[in-house]
Amino acid sequence: MAAGWLDPEARRLPAQTDTLFDFASLTKLFTTSALLSLLTERRLGLETPLVDLLPEFGALNPRAIDGGQDPHSKERLPIPPERVGQTVDARAVTLFHLLTHTSGLPPWRDVYREAGEAPPPPDQPDATPRHIRWQRAVRALVAYPFVAPPDGVVRYSDIGLLLLGEVVARLHGSSLDDAIDRRVVAALADASIPFNPLHDAGFPRERIAPTEDDSTWRMRRVWGEVHDENACGVGGVAGHAGLFGTAQMLADFGQHWLAEANPFGISASLRTQAVSEQVVSDGTRRGLGFALKAEVDSMTGDRLSQNTFGHSGFTGTTLWIDPDAELVIATLTNSVYFGRHSAAYAATHDFRRALHDAVAEACGR
Repeated sequence: MAAGWLDPEARRLPAQTDTLFDFASLTKLFTTSALLSLLTERRLGLETPLVDLLPEFGALNPRAIDGGQDPHSKERLPIPPERVGQTVDARAVTLFHLLTHTSGLPPWRDVYREAGEAPPPPDQPDATPRHIRWQRAVRALVAYPFVAPPDGVVRYSDIGLLLLGEVVARLHGSSLDDAIDRRVVAALADASIPFNPLHDAGFPRERIAPTEDDSTWRMRRVWGEVHDENACGVGGVAGHAGLFGTAQMLADFGQHWLAEANPFGISASLRTQAVSEQVVSDGTRRGLGFALKAEVDSMTGDRLSQNTFGHSGFTGTTLWIDPDAELVIATLTNSVYFGRHSAAYAATHDFRRALHDAVAEACGR
C-alpha cells in the first residue's frame, strides 16, 4: 500500500505503489548479496585480507588511529586517551571484519569533499566524470586513519561498505552498479532498482520521492539523486547507499533471502552465516552485512522473533525478515523530508516499532 505525499507541505503528488524511494543503507544488503555471490563463485573465504583484493589499502602501513568524524556536525572527534599513539596493521583487516563492521575503520568521513565539488542537479550534466570522482574517493578511503584495531567491537562503518563496493567491482570485472544489476536485481521479478534514477535511468522526477533540503552542500532539495552526501559526491554509485526502488521490489529481494536456499547464487553456508549472529557488542547483533534484531528496544518491535534479520536506512527505510513467521516487512518513507533534526524524523524509531508490531499482530504473532 502507499500513503502520504511526495510534497507533504503542498499536499501534492500522492505517493503511489510504483514510487521510487531512496533505499539509503538498504543498498548495503545488495552490495553484500553481490559480494557473497562472488565469494561463492571465486571460492574465496571471509578471512581473505582486504589487501589481497585492494593492494593499495596496505600501502600506508601501519596506519594511525584518530577519533574519526561526526557524520552530522562534520566535526573531527578527539582521539580517546587510551588510543593515543597506537597504530593498526591494515593487513589484518579481512572481508569478515568489513561485513560485520568490526574492522576498526571510522564509521564516517567526508569522502565527498575528497571526490570533488558538489555535483549539479541530476537533470544537468556533471563536469567531473564519475570515474574521476571515484578514483579520488578510493585514494582517500585506503588512507584514512582507523579509530580502533579490528577487535571484534561493532562500529557501524560506511567507510567499510564503500571499500566493499570497490571489491565487488574488481571481482566482478566491471562496475559496482553492473554487478548488483546482474547478480542481484536480475533475479527479481520485473524489477528496476537503479542508482541515479533520474540522470541515468530516466525515471521522471514525479515518480521519485524527494528527501532532505540540503542547505549546506548542494543547496537544493534532494530529489532524483541520492540523499547521502558521500554517495552523491562519488557519482551516485556506492556500496553503502545510492539504490532506488519500490516497496514491492524491496519485499521481493527480502523474499529471496527468506525462501531461497541459495539466494542470488550464494552458497548455503554463506547464506546461513549472513543471517545468523556472527558478532555482538553492546546489544548490537550482526550477521554478514545484515543486522539482526537488537537485544533491547529494537526497531523491529517486540513481536517479531529474535531470529529476525534485515537493515534500516537513514531516510526512513527498513527491510526486516522474520524466518520464524515467514514474514517480510518492507517499509519506504521520506522521513527526512523536514530535516534530520526535525520532530518528524525524531519519531522514526517509535513509528518503526509500532508498524512492525502492528503487522506482526495482524499476521498472528
